[in-house]
Amino acid sequence: MAATLVVPVIINSSTGSNMSPAAALFGAGIGTFVYLLFTKFRSPVFLGSSFAFIGSMCAAFAGGVSMSLGFVGMILGAIFAGLVYVVIAVIVKFAGVNWINKLMPAAVIGPTVAIIGLSLAGNAIGDLQKAPAGGHTLIAVLCGLVTLFVTIIASTFGKKMAKMIPFIIGILAGYAVGSIFTVIGNLAGIDALKVIDYSALAALVDGGITLNTFVQFPDFTFLTAIKGIGEINASYVATIAVAYIPVAFVVFAEHIADHKNISSIIEKDLLEDPGLHRTLLGDGVGSMAGAFFGGCPNTTYGESVACVAISGNASVSTIFTTAVLAILISFLSPFVAFVNTIPSCVMGGVCVALYGFIAVSGLKMVQKVDLEQNKNLFVVSTILICGIGGLTLTFGKVTLTSIACALILGIIVNLILGKKADE
Repeated sequence: MAATLVVPVIINSSTGSNMSPAAALFGAGIGTFVYLLFTKFRSPVFLGSSFAFIGSMCAAFAGGVSMSLGFVGMILGAIFAGLVYVVIAVIVKFAGVNWINKLMPAAVIGPTVAIIGLSLAGNAIGDLQKAPAGGHTLIAVLCGLVTLFVTIIASTFGKKMAKMIPFIIGILAGYAVGSIFTVIGNLAGIDALKVIDYSALAALVDGGITLNTFVQFPDFTFLTAIKGIGEINASYVATIAVAYIPVAFVVFAEHIADHKNISSIIEKDLLEDPGLHRTLLGDGVGSMAGAFFGGCPNTTYGESVACVAISGNASVSTIFTTAVLAILISFLSPFVAFVNTIPSCVMGGVCVALYGFIAVSGLKMVQKVDLEQNKNLFVVSTILICGIGGLTLTFGKVTLTSIACALILGIIVNLILGKKADE
């Protein structure tokens, strides 16, 4: 849940939009329902907001577009990404998976996944130094580091339950420290100590908590997007397509890795039953449905796979119940108000670990690559430098993001050198 809620908070911080964390949670629940339907309730996987698409979602708001058009872009992007999954699922159904390994081997996918995490490093550090209530940078960093260290300790030394929810424990610890500083700052009149802006909670309390205010509909993405449909043009659609489609291919590799991982945990090959084509369809269509409500494309989570491993509970009924709870919680306004008061510095502390995980997962793939071979060395080097260096290409009003450029160049280099290396 923590990771799913973090994505809209990051997008809001980066773009000034007003994505609803509650709507993202609702979308995750809906996306999981769709996934379970396509997989015939045979795969214990929960879908949540994808971190890999953060750069793509930010691109939807690039160029100073209106909020409503940006929301349209996020829904369109999720549709493009979902269609990639659908197309691959159809091909996999009839042609198998060998072509995927030839087009995007570990030497291509590994460094591309790594740069997704590395490209977000600036966002994490920027948030780590930011206190919404106007507090001093050092106080903000302290709260963020408390969040990070508590998360690390809970994950490493915690018992079974603590190991499953380290990010929630970390956020609550950072929030508690931020609250102490903010209360002291308010009592002593010291603005530098104010870390948390409680206005969202204050507005809820001031209005009086009744049934009507306690239970409220989330701000679904499609409700705002409807107002921006008239602003759509061909160049904007093309920009969204090139921002989302290449990332979808990368997340596709994560999809396979997660399902192979959980298959080994439950000792049942999910790529055979219900089949990779079904899991892809569930993930792709689930992302479309989730983004329609919450704006965020969904993905399988290593964290949820880890929960299955740690708890030993691989029941699909548990996943279904979790999806129901995610939807119900999204309607509770006190919960939504609390999430909206979590300061940027606390989220920054969490993101240091989360973005690092993405980068390290890519580096793990690179570990399996023989970098003594010139072919692999050139492929990995090209992707890393172009991605981290921020290479972008603009054709008229269409811009290829750095991740898209890096992935495309990596595939081209791999194809050019592939035949010679095999010889």
